[in-house]
Amino acid sequence: MQDKQDRGLAGFTATRRQFMGAVGMLALSASLMAQTSVARAEPKQGGSVKFAINDGTQTDSYDPATWQNSYTQVIFGGTLCNALTELDVEGAAAPDLAESFAPSDDLKVWTYTLRPGLKFHDGTPVTPNDVIQSYRHHMGPSSSSAVKALVDSIVDIKADGDRKVVFTLSGGNADFPYLTADVHLVILPAKPEGGVAWEKGVATGPYMIDDNQPGISVRMKRNPAYHKPGQPYFDAIEFVNIIDVAARTNALLTGEIDYMVDVDIKTLKMLEQNPDIEITRVSGLRHFSFSMNTKTAPFDNPDVRQALKHAIDRNDVINKAFLGNAKVANDDPAAPQIAFAVNPEPIHEYDVAKAKAYLAKAGLTTLSVDLSVAETAFPNAIDAALLFKEHAAKAGIDINVIREPDDGYWDNVWQHKPFVGVDWLGKPTLDSLFTTTYATGAPWNDTAWSNGRFDELLVKARAESDKTKRQAMYGEMQQILHDDGGALVIAYALFMDALSKKITHGKIGNMLQCDNFRMAERWWLA
Repeated sequence: MQDKQDRGLAGFTATRRQFMGAVGMLALSASLMAQTSVARAEPKQGGSVKFAINDGTQTDSYDPATWQNSYTQVIFGGTLCNALTELDVEGAAAPDLAESFAPSDDLKVWTYTLRPGLKFHDGTPVTPNDVIQSYRHHMGPSSSSAVKALVDSIVDIKADGDRKVVFTLSGGNADFPYLTADVHLVILPAKPEGGVAWEKGVATGPYMIDDNQPGISVRMKRNPAYHKPGQPYFDAIEFVNIIDVAARTNALLTGEIDYMVDVDIKTLKMLEQNPDIEITRVSGLRHFSFSMNTKTAPFDNPDVRQALKHAIDRNDVINKAFLGNAKVANDDPAAPQIAFAVNPEPIHEYDVAKAKAYLAKAGLTTLSVDLSVAETAFPNAIDAALLFKEHAAKAGIDINVIREPDDGYWDNVWQHKPFVGVDWLGKPTLDSLFTTTYATGAPWNDTAWSNGRFDELLVKARAESDKTKRQAMYGEMQQILHDDGGALVIAYALFMDALSKKITHGKIGNMLQCDNFRMAERWWLA
């Protein structure tokens, strides 16, 4: 991609050289000033830390096809492993195990060149065959991988020499480098007979497994042969699974842990006043929803879905359940910073009269539904559900809030019960978001929603290189979701975490949780 941009300037060699020289002088001056101002923040190696995540389960494994929670995606995807590309702190798809990547003119063939000298944790070299088998692990009719829908468009993968891998797609894909950055598509050692040896917990990442107790804790040690010079910085790290937010907070205050995800907003001010603790606020792609299974009555009626979308006061939920630490969503899962995001009209606001009118259109005067939530569904999900119950009652809708156990929520409630609270970490492109969650048959399509026009536009937009045309198609898709979909999207949420000031960091990635899943690699001791 960078090579292609440079070739575009080839006709302006002298001007470009003069321009770059001037830029270089400015950059040098800026660099000297920056070095003076951030000298104390220079990364250094050494020490150990303990991170607390909140949604691990005893069924968690090294198999990337099964990773559906932040515990596995941060620890195994972002710390144990690497993909061909990664999301940098600005949200761009950047080289990782691949040193470069380039498309054909029609965007159907993508060639990735691996970095020289790559090795797995056990010292064996990384080859194109490892890449091929790692992708095939998610492909094929029998695959149950969380990203099967993403890789279905790959019709062929082949090696080209010792370091190149060539992907041939069924259609053009302008966002393919983002696809190869997906946390599930990590590169693992190939087995001689085919497939990948995921069971070993051996990969290429900045840290290697020392001890793993599924759903409880993972201890890891620094990979001395990591391909990024100077990284990682910690000698050892430990991840612990602490579901209860009060227990996480107490562990941070007592020094038992050095970092916790998802600060309890009720104790936020207290933590902010602690001189030894830093609160990080990152506006990522995260969003909270109440998801309705559109194949199950009464949610199979689009008018019922519309009634419920107008029966919730989102501003009240944000002010009371989230204490203002979120932004109102409009039944569109696309966070505002994603390319091609829009805000569909009409805005779904709290309107008792409209909710009643939609119920009447569905042939109902009253409605009673169960809503399953737990604190692990999303932070303060129970409070949000109880507020929804109050709002909906004024429209003749009785919402019976069922408080499910935190333990096993993602295995036994999500995608099993018809109306549930869901915490979505998001995807960096609309194509990956829609392909994994809203397309017909998508692995995370917890609403079981299906729309032919939406599916048609998804394929067309993926292959379209004209940004104006892509914008029109993605705008129509978001409108369809807003009007007909089964996701009642409440809010775009901040990633609000707390850490001891013994840890320091640079700019935090603004797409996914935990510095785009890479905090263990990117952070260091102060």
